[in-house]
Amino acid sequence: MFSKHPAALNPDAFLADCRFTTTRRGGPGGQNRNKVETAVVVEHLPTSIRAEANEKRTQGENRTAAFQRLRIAVAIQHRTVAPESLSEDNFHPTAIWARYINKGRILVSDSNPDFPAILAEFLDLLSWHQDDLTAVAKLLSVSQSQLVKLLKLEPLALTLFNQRRKLRGEHPLR
Repeated sequence: MFSKHPAALNPDAFLADCRFTTTRRGGPGGQNRNKVETAVVVEHLPTSIRAEANEKRTQGENRTAAFQRLRIAVAIQHRTVAPESLSEDNFHPTAIWARYINKGRILVSDSNPDFPAILAEFLDLLSWHQDDLTAVAKLLSVSQSQLVKLLKLEPLALTLFNQRRKLRGEHPLR
């Protein structure tokens, strides 16, 4: 079998592989913003992927926002290796993925704590199938348009996918 994508780990397990630092950032937000280290930078140590949040007034709120951004960044930027036994006959979506499918529709928002895991599973499948949306849609029992809607929830994921399409001479998805 293959290893679980880091973004699909339990948040506490993912957190164990992270390092948080705080800093000050300029800009609007009153005196508190310039005098207190409310900005949070978090790094996922195994992948060296980083995320930051500094728009909130408290360190705790910024920590929460940075952590979710990091999980999404890892989902987008880190790919797992395809299992040797991967085929249409023996593939089954994870329980997390199945929980958010209803009558062929993907029912998840980008603020959902499970969103990074769902996005990572979808992007891994896209990678394993050389960006073939038709094949991935069939494996996940959803339509291609549902997968495009999922990509649109995270603009960076859509941009990177469209860049790969452009390199192959295909038109970008909108």
